[in-house]
Amino acid sequence: MFPDRISAGRLLAPLLEHLRDRDPVILALPRGGVPVGVAVAEALGAPLDLILVRKIGAPYQPELAIGAIAEGRTPLMELDADAIATLGVRPSYVEAEKVRQRRELERRRKAYRGSRPPLDLEGRTAILVDDGIATGATMRVAIVAARQRGAKAVVVAVPVAPPEAVAELRALADEVVCVETPRMLYGVGAHYADFTQVSDEDVRDYLSAQPSPVQVERR
Repeated sequence: MFPDRISAGRLLAPLLEHLRDRDPVILALPRGGVPVGVAVAEALGAPLDLILVRKIGAPYQPELAIGAIAEGRTPLMELDADAIATLGVRPSYVEAEKVRQRRELERRRKAYRGSRPPLDLEGRTAILVDDGIATGATMRVAIVAARQRGAKAVVVAVPVAPPEAVAELRALADEVVCVETPRMLYGVGAHYADFTQVSDEDVRDYLSAQPSPVQVERR
């Protein structure tokens, strides 16, 4: 069990040390991935940015992912056709959720970045960081989004994830780094002593405390 997200990031960082000289950018998935990403970025001396992704939850089971959507000029969306068919999810629900999550992505973009553009990933190693993975739906679409932004290599880095999710992500990413891979994962929060929700204000505070990207972006 990790004491908290910052501690988890500090345990994760040494496993990424081999990427220090590969021009890395740490891309945290808000909100829970941000404190983990802060610890990793500080340890590697790398710039920190966000990659905005939202899960599309099932009707009456919002924690059960039936897809995910990521920011972009044309937002990327991945749907789990099998889950949608099994649950009998109507197309109208999926479309409504798509619109709702797009709005939330835009709200978060303005709240977290303001007028600052995303960091340039062209030719760089993007390290995607979250506080853990359950199904991998949001991380899968985040990988695609990072590649579309020009990343030369995409690495997934999390403190905890089930083995099957790690195996699936290894087929999409250049590398997957994980501290713990429990056979039975009942929820990411069960692996943290302190899993207090990260707020919008927390995200802004974490980002404002980081060095200016221009100081560390191209070393």
